Amino acid sequence: MRVDWVATPPPGAYPQPSRRSQRLSYGGPPNYPAPPRWGFPLLAWRWPTAVSGAVEQADSVDNVRRLGKTAQNSLWVLAAVAVWAAGSEIWRYVLLALSRFGALDANLVAASDAMVVSSAAIMFVGWLVALVLTVLWVRRARNVAADLVGYGPSRSGVKSLLLLLVPFVNLVVPGSVLAELEHAVVRRPVDERPRPSKLVRWWWGFWVASGVMFWVIVLWRNLTESTQALADGVLLHTVDDLLMACVAVTTALVVRRITTLLLPVDAASVRLMRVLEVKDAPRPPLRSFRASGSPR
Repeated sequence: MRVDWVATPPPGAYPQPSRRSQRLSYGGPPNYPAPPRWGFPLLAWRWPTAVSGAVEQADSVDNVRRLGKTAQNSLWVLAAVAVWAAGSEIWRYVLLALSRFGALDANLVAASDAMVVSSAAIMFVGWLVALVLTVLWVRRARNVAADLVGYGPSRSGVKSLLLLLVPFVNLVVPGSVLAELEHAVVRRPVDERPRPSKLVRWWWGFWVASGVMFWVIVLWRNLTESTQALADGVLLHTVDDLLMACVAVTTALVVRRITTLLLPVDAASVRLMRVLEVKDAPRPPLRSFRASGSPR
């Protein structure tokens, strides 16, 4: 039988430092009897999707923020193009008024027609791009809001999208969808009736007015053929373009508001406050006894 003898110093062979000195004095860096086997991996900081096995969720707050920023940019561009189209229609109306007193320059008329046609084409393409981006943003924002508050919207995304294709119904459904989204984003209870904010109500009004103006223009073209009716149609197009600009601007503001409410609060943006003076406050009650040994 093999026996290994291990020599250890007897108790009290070395002076033990007091607990007070251990708390106050610095004993140096940690000392390990062997190289530790734990530690952080030798990797630089990377995005979660850069690490194998980590997949970022599509419906996340960051994705809503990025998509909302893209939708806002497209909406601001659409608003600028709509104002340009309204200016082109006004120029055409001025030329129609001047044509009553004589012939106009062919180059001036061609330039006016080119501006009207190009602005209308660009506005149509910009409207499609902004609509697709905004619908995608609404879908992701609804999913994120449902995860935060614990309840989903009353209509599914597919049903809401199909209702957008129904004439006259698409004037009501988008407003209710945004009202429900705002209701969820501000963390209101599910049994409470959604009450849209002033910004959402303004957007809803511009949206309905723009849709009604579109059908008025369609009926005006099919039911009237006189020269004065054509001139009035130019004015109707001008009003419709301005309403489109208002819809684009208010939509961008609604997207920014709801996206901001979904994002966590930035500590740097919070205004710090400090108490300078307290008036008419009751005096705090004093202790009726003092513990033994406590300083006065």
